[in-house]
Amino acid sequence: MPQFTTLRIDRDGGVATLTLNRPERLNAIDSSMGAELPQAWQQLDTDASVRVIVVTGAGRGFCTGLDVRERAVSTPSPDQRTDMRSAVRLTAIHCGVWKPVITAVNGVCAGGGLHFVADSDITICGESATFLDPHVSVGQVSALEPIGLARRIPFEVVMRMALLGSEERIDAATALRCGLVSEVVPDALLLERAHALASAVARNSPAAVTATKRALWESLDHGLGAALEHGWEILQDHYAHPDFAEGPRAFAERREPHWAQTTGG
Repeated sequence: MPQFTTLRIDRDGGVATLTLNRPERLNAIDSSMGAELPQAWQQLDTDASVRVIVVTGAGRGFCTGLDVRERAVSTPSPDQRTDMRSAVRLTAIHCGVWKPVITAVNGVCAGGGLHFVADSDITICGESATFLDPHVSVGQVSALEPIGLARRIPFEVVMRMALLGSEERIDAATALRCGLVSEVVPDALLLERAHALASAVARNSPAAVTATKRALWESLDHGLGAALEHGWEILQDHYAHPDFAEGPRAFAERREPHWAQTTGG
């Protein structure tokens, strides 16, 4: 099992917490974290005991995106620029992990940190959370993160963030109002609430949860008709799974269901 220098993984029952762990840099993503995140997602995906993953940041910030200090002293070569397309594998969606992910945003979430919000299944934040996209303010193109966000929240909210850069900061109340997050809680209760939500999800059928997540996320790649057809295919695949019969049987017998163990999606 790999040991991480920029991440921390804690397990509690069926819930794993993946913590971005560079608090001295507000959890900015350096080359080490970029290399470790795909390994961490693979580890969590193949661990059958993990049913739900909570993502958060250590210290007083969630993630400030790419570590600009590292970029300032290391400009990528043409070959490296091409490789970067396949190297950006920061989130569960990037890494093909279909276990549910709850993101708990503490403090500032900026730039590349927005990948985690764009690709999260449920996002909550603390009252002191702020969201911004400073790419253009440091001479970078903002493309991937806002494209992901534009499928979740109003287009103009995304465009304002992308074009105004560091000048546009969205506070927790505004994030809730525009749908960037689904819940705002006191900072001190953020992880407690995230774990409560994760535990509730973890009580459900892992196979049904994974299939549900796939059906919804993959629907975004299709028009309505094709999305519904794909949804039917996923439903029919699940008919043969033991949980399909176990759920109704447990309900009828007034007992807790015994879900089948699963690994990755």
